[in-house]
Amino acid sequence: MALTAGSKAPDFISKDQDGKPVSLSEFKGKKLVLYFYPKDQTPGCTAEACNLRDNYKALQKQGYEILGVSSDDERSHQKFIAKEKLPFRLLADVDKSVHVKYGTWVEKSMYGRKYMGTARVTFIINEKGIIEEIIDKVDTKNHADQILKGSAASPKATSSDKPQTKKPAAKKSTAKKAKAVKPVAKKAGKKVRLKKK
Repeated sequence: MALTAGSKAPDFISKDQDGKPVSLSEFKGKKLVLYFYPKDQTPGCTAEACNLRDNYKALQKQGYEILGVSSDDERSHQKFIAKEKLPFRLLADVDKSVHVKYGTWVEKSMYGRKYMGTARVTFIINEKGIIEEIIDKVDTKNHADQILKGSAASPKATSSDKPQTKKPAAKKSTAKKAKAVKPVAKKAGKKVRLKKK
């Protein structure tokens, strides 16, 4: 049965980068960002991890803890954490047991060749162990914004935690250009008529 928002998050026991056991139950009473990613030190996975790293304090301010999961081993995770200075733990789900519970070990296809691999999916789990949101279209360079947008309605959210946009400014400049173009077009039309006469 596929997991959906509102489902109880499956409990698990796995090991982190240091070989220490980690279970979902230890996050009871906390909000957890459980994100699955394909492979350490690849471009997309590095962009995603670094974006979460750079916004770690903002996420913690909203009550989130982060846990990354891939099928890489502990040594690979240690190198990844050291190189990118990641402040959160990574699960070495080598036997894919956590992947299977969350439905993230899937068939993929590249250049016509089919293979099994990790689906890039993030599960937002609340304090009671219920899945609040599933993000399956991850923007690796702006993933923290995707997560924080989900908590934007919370009274605890502040303007500094919300993603900033410059769309209003863009609309103003477009409107000014449109006003400037209209008079020129009318003048040009009059000149053409005079020449015909």
